[in-house]
Amino acid sequence: MFWPMFAVAVGFVGLVVLGVLAVRVFVEAQRLGRQVTDSARRINRAAEDLERAAGSAARSVDAL
Repeated sequence: MFWPMFAVAVGFVGLVVLGVLAVRVFVEAQRLGRQVTDSARRINRAAEDLERAAGSAARSVDAL
């Protein structure tokens, strides 16, 4: 009777560990998603700044 109870307990502990790891992976995936979104916004802002600077430089070259 000991071994079946031990097997059930070990199975339960294994499921708990898998559940905890799944939650940690989910939280880290959300954090990574937020970082990717933030990086995409920064890249878009930098691209817009570069586009404005290139337009300004082109106008100043045309004026010469």
